Amino acid sequence: MRVTFIINPLAGNGKAERKWQTFKEGLDFPYEFFLTRAAKDATAIATDVSKDNEKNHLIIAFGGDGTVHEVIEGLLDTDFSIVGVVGAGSGNDFGRGYVAFKTPVEINEYVRSEKNHQMMDIGIIQNKNLPYYFVNNAGLGFDAFVAFKVNQSPFKKWLNQFGLGKLTYTYFVIYTLLTFKRFNLSISTKSDQLEFKNVWFATVSNQPYFGGGMKISPTSNPSDGLLELTVVHDLSRLKLLVVFATVFFGKHTNFKEVHQMQAPLFKLSTDTSVYRHTDGEFAGLTEPFIEDEFNVQQEKWRLVQ
Repeated sequence: MRVTFIINPLAGNGKAERKWQTFKEGLDFPYEFFLTRAAKDATAIATDVSKDNEKNHLIIAFGGDGTVHEVIEGLLDTDFSIVGVVGAGSGNDFGRGYVAFKTPVEINEYVRSEKNHQMMDIGIIQNKNLPYYFVNNAGLGFDAFVAFKVNQSPFKKWLNQFGLGKLTYTYFVIYTLLTFKRFNLSISTKSDQLEFKNVWFATVSNQPYFGGGMKISPTSNPSDGLLELTVVHDLSRLKLLVVFATVFFGKHTNFKEVHQMQAPLFKLSTDTSVYRHTDGEFAGLTEPFIEDEFNVQQEKWRLVQ
């Protein structure tokens, strides 16, 4: 069985590189590995190493959720590649909602096993511009704006040197909480048409977790051909903090200002330009009153089982 590791050494504020140095000592089979150097490197590497269509080629993303996203995007519709993941980032939401390797022993055993795998879905945002894929979730509004500001902040890298990178996130959550302008949202599915006022954010989920362990969509299943939409609206700024505190336990769904629904496709439009994200990465801005389609594509990649 051919095994390839794609490693993002910068994931988790450099934790991934340190983890790899220890992790590789426990592997007892031949493998190849590649280090990413820039955004989208993992996608390009995954696409390149899978070109020979070698049967049961295990390609392991070693890093955070961004690395996993890129590797899977590079392996969509490949015939024989199987995705494995070792979480080594800051949030590692993928490992909460999907199967992931935790130790070298688990990988050793899998390589010697029958190589079972499961076909998984992927989400996609389609509009008149580029399509954006998402493995975990996508959305627009408050959380997308915070993620954009954090990733663009010149202070994040500086604070990361001292292990204080999360302070950047905390700062922008508070800043956004005080300044964010809520928006109106229109939703259409094959059977429903809904309108929401004073929306903080809308998240479309393919698995339950986002934001470093928040159980935003408790019933999401990444292999059922459906997406789950969560809309948070008509909340005061103070009550939004209360809701956030309950999301880690999946209890936010008890609030009347939290609306959830399930469908294979959602069309969303906003009344103003709003930030979007896919798996925590910037995915452009909405155009007022222009619909974005969030839909699921079934059985597009293989995950270890």
